[in-house]
Amino acid sequence: MSELDDIPSPRGQLTLKLVASRQDTNFHGDIPAGWLVSHMDQAAELAAGRVARGRTATVAIEAMDFLCPVRVGSTVNIFTDVREIGHSSIKVDVEVWSRAPQERDPQELHKVTEGRFVMVALDENGRIRAARQGG
Repeated sequence: MSELDDIPSPRGQLTLKLVASRQDTNFHGDIPAGWLVSHMDQAAELAAGRVARGRTATVAIEAMDFLCPVRVGSTVNIFTDVREIGHSSIKVDVEVWSRAPQERDPQELHKVTEGRFVMVALDENGRIRAARQGG
């Protein structure tokens, strides 16, 4: 096993990429966890929507751990990995990785948080439906 095998890297596919700006901060000047959770929820909905081929909604966040803060100016990369598809539910693992603006290596990412989002597929009337629709 090489030294590179020990370096953690994002799992899943890049679903959202954005920059944390001053307007996203709380009154202390920090990027709040709620800002991250909101974007993680959007990413989970995009990933689940591809599987369900339509509208989905979040019904639970099973687990979430915050590992380090996000600084203003950081590039935030949100990765999603569909882990389980039930009759109407879709479990999506979501990871947030960031790169600080002063980081010299543009490929250097730091894991910020991860969580498992449970989504359900919805029909046009907002009722729960089967997660997989034909074909």
